[in-house]
Formats: sequence, structure tokens, C-alpha cells
Amino acid sequence: MIRELAENPNVHQTLSAGRELLTDPAGRFAIYLSPGLGAHSATVQRVRLAPEEVPHAVEEIRCLLRARGRGGAEWELGESCTPADLIDRLGALGIVPDEAEPVAIGMVLESGDELPAPPGVLARPIESVDELVLARRIQDEAFGDNLGEEAGYAQAEADFAREGVDGSMFLAFVDGEPVAAGYASYTPLGLLLFGGATLPAARGKGAYRALVAARAREAAARGTPVLVTHAGKMSRPILERLGFRPVARIDRLLDVLPN
Repeated sequence: MIRELAENPNVHQTLSAGRELLTDPAGRFAIYLSPGLGAHSATVQRVRLAPEEVPHAVEEIRCLLRARGRGGAEWELGESCTPADLIDRLGALGIVPDEAEPVAIGMVLESGDELPAPPGVLARPIESVDELVLARRIQDEAFGDNLGEEAGYAQAEADFAREGVDGSMFLAFVDGEPVAAGYASYTPLGLLLFGGATLPAARGKGAYRALVAARAREAAARGTPVLVTHAGKMSRPILERLGFRPVARIDRLLDVLPN
């Protein structure tokens, strides 16, 4: 089950306001829709297809996305996806590796409640709607996108109403200044870590490590001490030093639909 969480974390998130999970009745795929309309606001995971089914399934998924006004989707394909040559078959249909981060590694930490917080850095759950908006702006700037702007303040208000129930957004402060943010989604097995990011000017000061440590303490306090995340090229070395172990490779593709 831990590997399943690592390969398909979006499938296991609690669906709070503005989010939807489309699950194929035959179990061929799942599509997670977050607020926004851009390609990065939809994620296709847990793909189980026969070779001859791929073209039809892609067109079916594209129709579902268009019907909801979406501009495309990310495809996050763990090693359990089928067929074995799925990436090549998708490439022939115009679904290509995401240039920004073509590969992620599913990583797991089974107990991290004693991770040290770096000196001079504080990480804690957000305490207001304004802090949630601030956290998302930090993530947007760090990742170079505008997903938070798409979602808007109204979405932040709806999400804050569920803060601490479905999950929690965390902020990290260096010398009192907010410089990093990351989300933790609660599941019965452990916490799924999403969106950990630090402003470029503040990197190398321990903010990311402090975010992980704070979420590890939260996981232990809830009696679900496992942490699961997708690690990119920047975060993986940090997570390895903190004790995370790799359990799955995830190929990340992008399908941008024409206007």
C-alpha cells in the first residue's frame, strides 16, 4: 500500500472544495482535478491499459478534460502502469515528457518525528486565510507558475475552512520572514507531502528541511508517522539526507490541448 501511495498520491487525497476525482469504472485510469483550468491543474494517474486501448483511452480522457474546460493534464506514470511501452505510445499521440521535471521519485520516510529543525528557522501550520494565500504565492514564485492566482482568494477561504481536517498548509520562516511553504494531505496510512518550495533568495538556509520536520511531527502526533512524497531533482538530495528511501520511479508527461 505504501508503494501505491507513492505512485498515485492524488488518488488518495481527501476531496475538499473545488477538487474532483474521476475514476474510470473499469479501473483503467484516474484523473485528479484541482482548482484552475491549466494543464497542471489536472493529473492522470494509475493507468492500467491494454496496448490496443491506449488511443481510445487518451481521447476519452481528453474529452473529459475539454468538457470541464481544462487545458490539458499532467500524466504521472508509476512503474505499475501498463502497457510496458505506455510512454512511447503516449508520445506518438502528442503526450510528451514534462520539460520542467520529466522524472520524479516516490520516496518514503517511515518515522521522522525527531528530525531537527535548523537553527533560526521556524515551520508551522498556517493560521489564517491570508497566510494560506501567502503560502500559495510563495509556491507560485518558487515553481514559476500562477496556479494560486487561478484558484483565487475565494478558493483559499473554502480550503481554509477544512484546514487541519483534510490536510494542512505549512509555512517556514527564516529570521521571522516567510520564505517557504508545503502542504500535507492526511490519509489513514500517513501524510502525503505536496508542493514543498522555497523562494530562490532563501534557499540553502534550511527552510525546506524545517517544512519536512514540521510535517513529520504532525504525522507522528496523528498516529500515522509515514511520510510519502514525489521528489524532483532539487528536493531528492535533501530528502535522502533526512532518511527518505526511494520506492518508485514516476515519469511525468504533459498533454496540452489546443485552444
